[in-house]
Amino acid sequence: MTGPAEKNLFYLKHLLLQKNVDSALIKMEPAANTPIRTNSTTPSRMAEKFIAPDCFRPYDEVVALQSTRNGGISDGAFCSLNLGRNTEDREELVHENTRRLCSAAGINPDRMVTSRQVHGTEILFAKEPGNYDGYDALITDRKNLFLCIFTADCYPVLIYDPRHNASGAVHAGWKGSADGIVLKTIEAMRKNFNSCPEECRAYIGTGISHEAYEVDREIALKFPAESRKYSPFMPRNNKYLLDLGIVNYRQLLASGISPSNIERSPFCSVRDSKLFFSHRRDQGKTGRMISLIGVTEQKCT
Repeated sequence: MTGPAEKNLFYLKHLLLQKNVDSALIKMEPAANTPIRTNSTTPSRMAEKFIAPDCFRPYDEVVALQSTRNGGISDGAFCSLNLGRNTEDREELVHENTRRLCSAAGINPDRMVTSRQVHGTEILFAKEPGNYDGYDALITDRKNLFLCIFTADCYPVLIYDPRHNASGAVHAGWKGSADGIVLKTIEAMRKNFNSCPEECRAYIGTGISHEAYEVDREIALKFPAESRKYSPFMPRNNKYLLDLGIVNYRQLLASGISPSNIERSPFCSVRDSKLFFSHRRDQGKTGRMISLIGVTEQKCT
């Protein structure tokens, strides 16, 4: 968006999306460590810095979360818990934000596994912590490795196989989703760890909701008809609203994971600006959330 007319149209769309949401959001935002509503059978738990998916609660050995934008020290467009090293934020602030998140989660930041994401479908079998390059999905069966995905509208998907204590983390933007990155990740877990999808749990974290995700026809037609509809904002210009959340939910089902073992975030990264960064809402200058999963050294059953 470069011209005043395009910017005005964007803000009009955002205002329409935001209409009557602020008062509802006040009701949705719980106090620290109180349940929030999801469309799983039981609610997630929410603290200032992160949301802990409830689907992994039966497994004491698992640490899994999606960070919010709150509880950090960054300011301006990156206020306040920006965890993205690839942003224009100061490196020392991102480092301190990461330390704070890990302290709240009870993990060692030196045991994190990250990657420069490229919107592809390459999958890393992580055996050591570190920052890798070119991977949009990470899997491991090693203890005390915490797989991290960075997002600011794309969908994070976290997967856990309790039989083999294996985990996976997926960065699912439209390109990766169109190429079946969730299906490929679960298949990689099956090949490497003998994971059985019927036994796995999965969490689809917060991303851009279909109400806010307007795309061109060329992109929309890469996805099933149930996941797209004509945009009410631009109905005559071949614009569509795309539901990447349902796309990745359907991929989890197609892999063999039971609906009862899948939890989905009720939030939207664009709409819920008090909780999340959004690349689209903030015109590209924004922070990043982390979604992570890993197995600690606790005794696993």
